Amino acid sequence: QVQLVESGGGWVQAGGSLRLSCAASGRTFSSYSMGWFRQAPGKEREFVALISRSGMSTYYADSVKGRFTISRDNAKNTVYLQMNSLNLDDTANYYCAATTNVAATKPTLYDYWGQGTQVTVSS
Repeated sequence: QVQLVESGGGWVQAGGSLRLSCAASGRTFSSYSMGWFRQAPGKEREFVALISRSGMSTYYADSVKGRFTISRDNAKNTVYLQMNSLNLDDTANYYCAATTNVAATKPTLYDYWGQGTQVTVSS
């Protein structure tokens, strides 16, 4: 079992930056690829970024490519999402998730989910 807790969300002006963290419990963190998803009110959950077990491979949604960076520190059981050049479309609840699949962009392929952290971008 893996328990995930997101943090780092908040209010930010357009063009600003935030760094989200996702802390995992237990000693199985390195066994999972990790992903970030987001969901705005009234919309379906959307893939944002993923990182492989070792951290050697990453993949991003086109909407965040070049602006967001996913990373992980397996020694700390933590995955991060550095978000730069934020715009109004980035406003959403951001979720951390864990999967045994290597390259998963679909929410149904993820086994564990955090509770989410809110990111609100204002103009």
